[in-house]
Amino acid sequence: MDIWWPYARLAAAVLGFAAIIAQLVRTLEVAVHATTPWGGHLPTVAVNFFSFFTVLSNLGAAVALALGAIWAWTKGRDAAREPRWLAVTLCCVATYMIVTGIVYNLLLRGIELPQGSTVGWSNEVLHVVIPLFLLADVLFAPRRRPLPWSTVLVVAAFPIVWAVYTLVRANVVVSPARGTPYWYPYPFLDPHTTPGGYLGVAGYIIGIAIAIIAVGAAVVWVGRRRAASSDSAEPTTAAVGGDGASLA
Repeated sequence: MDIWWPYARLAAAVLGFAAIIAQLVRTLEVAVHATTPWGGHLPTVAVNFFSFFTVLSNLGAAVALALGAIWAWTKGRDAAREPRWLAVTLCCVATYMIVTGIVYNLLLRGIELPQGSTVGWSNEVLHVVIPLFLLADVLFAPRRRPLPWSTVLVVAAFPIVWAVYTLVRANVVVSPARGTPYWYPYPFLDPHTTPGGYLGVAGYIIGIAIAIIAVGAAVVWVGRRRAASSDSAEPTTAAVGGDGASLA
């Protein structure tokens, strides 16, 4: 697995980048041909596109997977464990992607989002394929480093910043699709349509925050367990002769 996993990571990274670019091109094409003044404001449309948690988490995942592959082919050739910076980065993006897959398929599948016409294959890659690959990376990628439980706090940092950014920016942006004096990337964050208004939005945010912390803790736990299992197997490996036969 050591040999081919970097290739799998790089392939997933390329697929993720391609899916993001495909959706971005389609979104900008829709904006260019928009018949309303606000719908054709390309800077707003572009910033809105990169304000989706899905896009940001997939972009981070693609970069992290590419870096992981490059590390394995260079400095990681003789390393027993991945470096701490890579382990923490992969832990973060794995958590975000797994939560993205869960939230999308439970809450958003079938709901038209305001970024414009959706590219079908890109949508499935970003919400299903890459989340599943990151789950597989957590479970099977070689040379995982055990991380301290405090890593969960690092994992939670970006979603908190993103939620604050989204709620502050929402009311100073005109929606390109609808012309309303506000823009929210996801329906459950919009207090104008969510039952209970801001209280309902707060409920969704708290629920997703709990999911992120829970998934982040699970990712850290799996990494620690896999590292412990790997360490405990080392004496067994040492007790094997050069031809693979047990000395017992």
